[in-house]
Amino acid sequence: MVYFVGAGPGAVDLITIRGQQKLKEADLVIYAGSLVNPELLAVCKPGCRICNSAVMTLEEVLAAMQEAESAGMMTVRLHTGDPSLYGAVREQMDRLDALHIPYESIPGVSSFCAAAAALNVEYTLPSVSQSVIITRMAGRTPVPAGEQLEALAEHHATMVLFLSAGMAAAVQEKLLAAGYRSDCGAAIVYKASWKDEETYTCTVGTLAETAAAHGIDSTALLIIGDVVNHQNYERSKLYDPAFSTGFREGRQE
Repeated sequence: MVYFVGAGPGAVDLITIRGQQKLKEADLVIYAGSLVNPELLAVCKPGCRICNSAVMTLEEVLAAMQEAESAGMMTVRLHTGDPSLYGAVREQMDRLDALHIPYESIPGVSSFCAAAAALNVEYTLPSVSQSVIITRMAGRTPVPAGEQLEALAEHHATMVLFLSAGMAAAVQEKLLAAGYRSDCGAAIVYKASWKDEETYTCTVGTLAETAAAHGIDSTALLIIGDVVNHQNYERSKLYDPAFSTGFREGRQE
């Protein structure tokens, strides 16, 4: 059996209880290199084989899984954050299907959630933004047609950019070209929830300057939107005394 486990954003205590239990039981752990906090592996049992997938190809990962399965062993494939976001898990699952090896996914806390916590930001502020676009800048890996940053930026929703910190200047250029105000809120969160976490609030117009000033070029999220400033938002209707819900009758005060 193979378990795809979300390691969470980095902090050891932000992995789920279920995910940690599978780590304790695993005979083989294949973890995602520098993206996963190695301290998480401290719970692995004696004799557990641990492989760093940063130096492995897909074929080598699958071969290790197949070897463990043939020996009646259990494998944990430990991915950063939640496996469903930029985890390259579907290609592994398809190969496991072809090999008739069963697998199960265990979700994890994504770094975009940890970044919001680090900034004390609410991504969905009434009258400011009610949508979150999770995306990345096109680089060596392209994005599908229609998902270029300029096209998504037209929505002016809250945006969280993965895998783009090293291209902050290009991100800034494209956002400004798409109509973002230069003084629109922005933030950079480096290694959210790790012990060496760093957070920097800035604006779209100073995004590249801020990244360069602090040497941020990887392992960071870029957050774009006025939610970063948490100003000029409306009060939630749900908790407004005049708003009726299925649990209480609204009243005028």
